[in-house]
Amino acid sequence: MPNPSGFTISRGINISHWLSQDFGWAPRGEFLRRDDLSTLSRLGFDHVRLPVDEKELWLPDGKPNEAEFDRLLKGIDWCRASGLRVIVDLHTLRSHHFNAANEGGRNTIWTDAAAQNRFLDLWRELSARLGQLPPNEVAYEFLNEPVAEDDEDWNELVGKAYELLRELEPNRVCVIGSNHCQQPDAMRTLQVPADDPNIILSVHNYAPLMLTHYRAYWTSFPTFTGAVRYPGPAIVDPSEWAAFRADGSAKLLEETADAMDDWGRERLHRLFAPAIDRARELDLELYCGEFGCLPTIDRGQRLAYYRDVTAVMAAAGMAWAAWEWKGDFGIHTWKGPSELETPIDEELVELLVSR
Repeated sequence: MPNPSGFTISRGINISHWLSQDFGWAPRGEFLRRDDLSTLSRLGFDHVRLPVDEKELWLPDGKPNEAEFDRLLKGIDWCRASGLRVIVDLHTLRSHHFNAANEGGRNTIWTDAAAQNRFLDLWRELSARLGQLPPNEVAYEFLNEPVAEDDEDWNELVGKAYELLRELEPNRVCVIGSNHCQQPDAMRTLQVPADDPNIILSVHNYAPLMLTHYRAYWTSFPTFTGAVRYPGPAIVDPSEWAAFRADGSAKLLEETADAMDDWGRERLHRLFAPAIDRARELDLELYCGEFGCLPTIDRGQRLAYYRDVTAVMAAAGMAWAAWEWKGDFGIHTWKGPSELETPIDEELVELLVSR
């Protein structure tokens, strides 16, 4: 059902690598400009998901970084002026990173009471800075891709954040993602606050990872150079993949467990089904806040994947935001971080906005 706050979204894009995961590709004042938001609106997007990191908005001593908060508010104003709604997504914390296991980090938020209180303080600050913005134009997402080993740790923490926000902003739309990197099947164990239609449930999808992250250096399989294909019956040649996995790590076995599945629309529907069923049960909107595929695979197969994912989500009545605007998954043709002002892939954009 539509939320009563009037925060209506359909087809969006993630503005990544600006106030989150900034790899220094370009000065922030050049990376995102007012005209870029007008372009996204003209292309047919109706909202942006705007990731922000603790380390970008708050200094090491915990004080707000006023210059970056000003930049955030300016960016939101640009979006609103262009007719784009905004989901402000708290993407990474100093105590939590969705990919900590692969980046040599460690998440302390699940066991450290001080880190949990800090997380709540961040939302107090964000609400103080953003709370005057219209609820029908700006929503909040509590945390990107929580990775608690125990589902109840995430349920408890997000429950506290929800209660805090509801005291401060009774009508703000809250986007709540499932545990385990917002995988759809984890929606079964998410404790959702009752009787609040101003909640949007959120999942992410990059399955099958072997296809969408082919040759990605941050995965457990960057050295695999065999052919990949979409649709199935298998993403890779079974014998070639079996040889590669023979002495693989537990992480490799986990990340590639579905590579032999028969991937296509039916398999994608089964992947989303637990979240679709839960959202219908609770009569809440369902949103896919991230999905995408690297351009390292055959272009025709890449577009076929996007075509099938969006078809499955559209059939379920889901809104979505693709990952991403500029970057290796981006709608701008990717030629590397030294050449960011590249043409927009209009064929890909059409797949993202036309359904």
